[in-house]
Amino acid sequence: MGLFEAIFGKPKVQSAGQKFWELLDGYTPSFTSWGGELYESEIVRAAVHATANHASKLDVKIIGSAKPELQTRLRQGPNEWQTWGQFLYRLSTILDMQNTAFVVPVLEGVDADGKDKVVGIFPVLPSNCEVKQYAGQPFLVYTFQNGKTASVEMKKCAILTKFQYKNDLFGEDNRALNPTMDLVSIQNQGIKEAVKNSASFRFMARLSNFAKSEDLKKERDNFSKENLQGEGGGILLFPKTYDNIQQLKSTPFVASTEEMERIRTSVFDYFGVNEEVIQNKAYGDAWNAFYEGRIKPFSIQFSDAVSRMLFSENELARGAKIMATANRLQYMSNTEKLNVSQGMADRGIMNRDEIREIWNLDPLPDGMGQAYTIRGEYYLIGQDGQVKKGGEEPTNGK
Repeated sequence: MGLFEAIFGKPKVQSAGQKFWELLDGYTPSFTSWGGELYESEIVRAAVHATANHASKLDVKIIGSAKPELQTRLRQGPNEWQTWGQFLYRLSTILDMQNTAFVVPVLEGVDADGKDKVVGIFPVLPSNCEVKQYAGQPFLVYTFQNGKTASVEMKKCAILTKFQYKNDLFGEDNRALNPTMDLVSIQNQGIKEAVKNSASFRFMARLSNFAKSEDLKKERDNFSKENLQGEGGGILLFPKTYDNIQQLKSTPFVASTEEMERIRTSVFDYFGVNEEVIQNKAYGDAWNAFYEGRIKPFSIQFSDAVSRMLFSENELARGAKIMATANRLQYMSNTEKLNVSQGMADRGIMNRDEIREIWNLDPLPDGMGQAYTIRGEYYLIGQDGQVKKGGEEPTNGK
């Protein structure tokens, strides 16, 4: 059994209905992966990797008491083949490359109610996806590059999108980046040709005193044989029959530094990154800005979409949820960490383990880190108005 069968099992609905599920936009409800091969570009791959790499650091938490067996499995990982870091990295990469990403449930038998038993989730990359109707319900019909198809009820899947405009369900493709990628390709070719030309020499000379074309060809062939077909290179030797010898110099066009930077900035702007993030130089406010603009929207969309696919409306109303969060305090400078640690600990806002987490330290054993400390000059005022200072007993604030 392969990965396809392990995720989808045996298909229960072969065609998932004979007609498309109607959408408001009037377009055929289908998604096709774009073959622009953006990921083959070095600058695009670096930009996409920067976002996916930070997204993979998100901490996935399961909240609530619904579906305890599924929660136990998800705490160990999203499925038996990936860690949460690998799952989030690939999901973020697919979303940036296709502007539409799908998460499907991993099924294993049936539960006590006779329904499909969900044991995990998996990010898939179909070459095509259509929305069709079966038994009054919309189904997502996935077609993969190997030709296999699978049908999953839409409410049991999660759909993440970017640049969603014309289609009610799916995002637009990345054709808007084509002009910039053409410039990147032309610039790379120009640099390549410039390097090749700089390693070669070309000369022009006038060959005189030859009246017959046969003699001219014979002399040219003889010159090539003596100078250009030897081993190990050497020096060009021009006999007296050649005059007006000149070296030909070609100057290939290469964009200026400013133009190259503008091209790079266009790619970075499209994917919402910058040089500091790509080179791992961003911390403090710079990293917080990147988190708010790129990582947080991804984490919110992931949390909402996956929560809805795994939990019923009743379970969601009772607080069941999957959340992907990050401790942004870890990305501060050491000086900023120290200031936050002192301020939060002195006022009893954070306990010792929470402070240690900022510094990437393990929790203290035996629950010692759960204690809160507070400076003696601070007063604790209860809801009844009583005041307590230091180790004193509460007294009436009046």
